[in-house]
Amino acid sequence: MSNKIIVALDSNNLKKIKSLVSELRSEVYAFKIGYEFFLNFGINGYFEIKKICPNIFLDLKLHDIPNTVEKGIKAIEKLSPKFTTIHISGGDEMQKSTHSKKNRKLKILGVSILTSLNSLQTKKYYNEANIEKLVTKFVKNAYKNKLDGIVCSPLEIKTARKIGGKKLIIVVPGIRPDNYTKKNDDQKRTIGAKEAIRLGADYLVIGRPITKSKNPLKTIKQLNKSII
Repeated sequence: MSNKIIVALDSNNLKKIKSLVSELRSEVYAFKIGYEFFLNFGINGYFEIKKICPNIFLDLKLHDIPNTVEKGIKAIEKLSPKFTTIHISGGDEMQKSTHSKKNRKLKILGVSILTSLNSLQTKKYYNEANIEKLVTKFVKNAYKNKLDGIVCSPLEIKTARKIGGKKLIIVVPGIRPDNYTKKNDDQKRTIGAKEAIRLGADYLVIGRPITKSKNPLKTIKQLNKSII
């Protein structure tokens, strides 16, 4: 079975990140580069990681008017990541603007509801306390607008898979090893890696449980073994 774990590189120390990427590259599907890394180290830092491991998930969560997002996607294409992200909440036309080019290798993932949000927050900002209902609506629209995949919490995997079938790539953050305990964890809707794969996730995004562990290589090997 191919690797299914994407390791999130949430750090501002490029030397340590490069060392970690070199150590873990044979055990991952890809590495996720988000705001912290990209704003600290830019395109040069991005390519330093890409030289070590070519599979990159560039997680910039674009959310703007359709023309701006379309141009942003064209610029991202030049960096050749595997995946990049937009917010589904940007609307139909914004979503459609991302797939103007046929046979593109870059896969566009729509972010549904952030895993840091609970029902009180979704009620406040989306006028809907039922998160599953809200995610269902978002995923249906992402599928209709022909996005390649979605990002959702582990608790909505089953719903997303039912809507998108095998065509929709499902990438899932909020994965926590069974023995992981961390105070002040900002991810609210989490489950274990094995359960997420069983429910239908294609790829799991895991950051701190691996990168902050005493032995990251041992941790990811244990996670890989657990989801076989």
